[in-house]
Parts: sequence; structure tokens; C-alpha cells
Amino acid sequence: MKQYKSFYFVGAGGIGMAALERYFLSRGARVAGYDRTPSELTDALQAEGVEIAFDENPDLIPDYCRNPEDTLVVYTPAVPNDHAGLCWLRDRGFEVVKRARVLGLVTEGSRALCFAGTHGKTTTSSMAAHIMQVSGVGCNAFLGGVLRNYGSNFLLSDTSPYAVIEADEFDRSFHQLRPWVAVVTSTDPDHLDIYGTEEAYLESFAHFTELVQPGGALIVHTGLKLKPRPQAGVRVYTYGRADGDFHARNISKGGGEITFDLVTPWETIDDVSLGVPVDINIENAIAAMAACRLVEAPVEAMRQAMATFQGAKRRFEFWIKEPGERGKVMIDDYAHHPDELRASIASVRDLYPMRKLTVIFQPHLYTRTRDFADQFADALSLADEVILLPIYPAREEPIPGVSSEMILQSVKCGEKRIYSKDNLIKSIRMLNFEVLLTAGAGDIANLLPEVCDEMKKQQS
Repeated sequence: MKQYKSFYFVGAGGIGMAALERYFLSRGARVAGYDRTPSELTDALQAEGVEIAFDENPDLIPDYCRNPEDTLVVYTPAVPNDHAGLCWLRDRGFEVVKRARVLGLVTEGSRALCFAGTHGKTTTSSMAAHIMQVSGVGCNAFLGGVLRNYGSNFLLSDTSPYAVIEADEFDRSFHQLRPWVAVVTSTDPDHLDIYGTEEAYLESFAHFTELVQPGGALIVHTGLKLKPRPQAGVRVYTYGRADGDFHARNISKGGGEITFDLVTPWETIDDVSLGVPVDINIENAIAAMAACRLVEAPVEAMRQAMATFQGAKRRFEFWIKEPGERGKVMIDDYAHHPDELRASIASVRDLYPMRKLTVIFQPHLYTRTRDFADQFADALSLADEVILLPIYPAREEPIPGVSSEMILQSVKCGEKRIYSKDNLIKSIRMLNFEVLLTAGAGDIANLLPEVCDEMKKQQS
């Protein structure tokens, strides 16, 4: 990597790309790129020094990124192969590599704590990064969400031997990593447009477990279909809420707090308090603390970190939390898989059992909607009221007959409807929310400020 003075990112506004852009900026390199649309993240990156264009015209590539001898081009598989800028760069002999390959290269000399799974990997990796920072050991962290404690998805240490990495299974990206400690949180089938079958998806995770370095450790959630294949010399542990080598005991909920004792193979760590006190974070915290304990993070640092962890943006993030039994509540979550959505809705129910719950959900990808429409409908049926937005296509072209209506027709709650993004704000003025959960991995995030403002205007 040392031969390159400039780095050009095609898909610069992706959260995984952003961490690498920040890494190379910290190393004094010149960084530029392309993204389809501006966002809060691209605004932040531009303020930090990344030059981003929102038109794929090759003429907009800056001069310092036009020499193939000293410029590396990094792209995300979400960008189509016929992208004009990417084609121009390839035709002129630039080295063009996937984001996952670059992440593997910049972390290969580290002792990497890698968190993989269909869901839970952003929160668990973020918790682990916070533990390492609070412990004083530090880490280089490459995360899939912006940590509210730090305002970034990238943490830098010039002295720590550790890296904390969110290991993404999309396009088999996590096969580029060489973990020292690997955590697998879940293996519910997803990305079937890439894998085709559940068996192929599970095989990809099994191969990931083979990549853990001898002398390191593998931590797997109990009850998964996954058949791990660790190398000789890799220690294997399990974790779970109530069972496994690492598990919780004496869980206490009340007064807006959750505490528990963490049982490890060597000790019991009493009185762990969650800074983001929702039920799904009990298991996330167990996974994060297990990984950090295996690299000898101090017990007191883990307690302090869990109590002060503010969460990642768009991971069960409170936008409105008025006091009192009738105070309005608005929560946003990145949930875009049926199991994630079900867990998110269940967590809101757990916090506000006697309140009317409305869910605004934007399905993500035509293929995911096609494959899991009934499961999405079952999860959404746990709400009192459901509002669906049209499918966010991301990298996909429309599939005939696949739409949000596929989900809506099977939702069992009494109040359900579909609004376009353009009509959402005007339409919700006629409603009156008590507890609102917004969910999805698409551009629903861009609507949140207006939804929040509109909810605040409504009468309690």
C-alpha cells in the first residue's frame, strides 16, 4: 500500500468505505471519490478532506487521482460494472480492488477482533471498540455504523496492536480477513441474491471460521446451524443469553435500566449495566465482552465501557423520548432483515408494553423482499399500526411483481397502509403517534428529521 499517494473510492458514501477513507486521510494520503447522492456522511467526509463528486463523469476525477502509478482505486460491489468513472479507470490501467481486499491489507499486521453475523455485528463490534478505547489499549476500528461516543465509524491508534472490524458477509467480503478473535453472532439466511441457498450462506461462514489464526479464538453463538471449521490451535467458545461459555445471570430490568452478571469460563463479572438498555443488547454485550476478555481487557474497563456506550447511529437510536406515561417516543433502527425487524419491534414492546406502537418500514432490495415477504409481514404484525414505503432498490433493478404490497397484504394488524416517500410527511399529519419505530437500511434515514419534527407537533 505504501506505493500509493492517492486513493479514489467509487461508492465513497458507503459506511464501510468511509472508514477506509478516514484511515488513508490519517496517513496523509489524498483521498477522493464518487457517490450517487449527497448524505450526512458524505457531508462529514467532505469536511474532513475527501473530495467527492456526485456525477460519474470521468472528467470530475481530480488531477491527483489520474496517475495509475500512484493512485489505487477502491470500489464497492454495490456499484454497477458499467459505471462510467470505473470503466474509465479500468481502461487506463489503474489498480482497481474491492473494499474488502483493502480492508484485509490494512489490517493484516494487526491482531484483529472480527465480528460477523447476519445481524448484531455493528453493535457488537462498536461495543468492543469502545471497550478497547476505555481500557487504554486502544484499537484501529473499522465499523459499519457511526459511534455516537466518537462521532465516527473509524478509530485510530498508532500504538495498539489490535484492530476491531465489522466483518461483512456480503459478496463474501469477510473472506479477506485474518482474525485473531472471530465472533459469529447469527447465521440466518440473507443476501440470497449472492449466495443462492441457505447452504451456500452457511458454507461461507464456515470458511470464515477457518481463517482464524492459530493461537487465536473463535466465539460462536449457541444454537446456530453453522458447523465451524477452526484450524488446529484455535480456541473455540460459545456464548448466549442463558447458556454457553459466556452467558448472563441475574438479569434485572426496571426504571429504564438493564443490568446483569457476565459468567465467563474463568470468573463472574458482576453488575454490568447497559448504556443502551434494550433487551437485544444483552447478547450483544456478552459477545463484545467475551472477545475483549480474550485479549485481556480489564474487568473494570469493560464495566465502564458498557455503562457509557451510547450506541451506533441508526441502531435503536432514540430521536424523541419525552418523560411520563404519555410522553411521545420515536426510535430509529437499521433493521432490514425479518429477524432484525422482529427483534427491534419486540424490544420496543418490552420498553413500552401499554402504548400504541406504529412502525414505518422501508424494505431494502427487491430480492430480499421477494425471498422474505411473509417473514417481514409476520414481524410487522407485532405492531399496532404499519406504514410501508416503496422498496429501496440499492444496487438492484426492479423485479416484475415484487413490491411493498407483497408484505402489506399479509400484515395482520388492523391499521396498515403504503405511502410514497414524497407523500409520507403530509400523510402522517393526519395520524397521532404514541410510540413510533422507523426501520430500514435505505434512504428512509433522510426523512427522519422531518418525521421527528412532525411528530413533535402532534398532540399528546
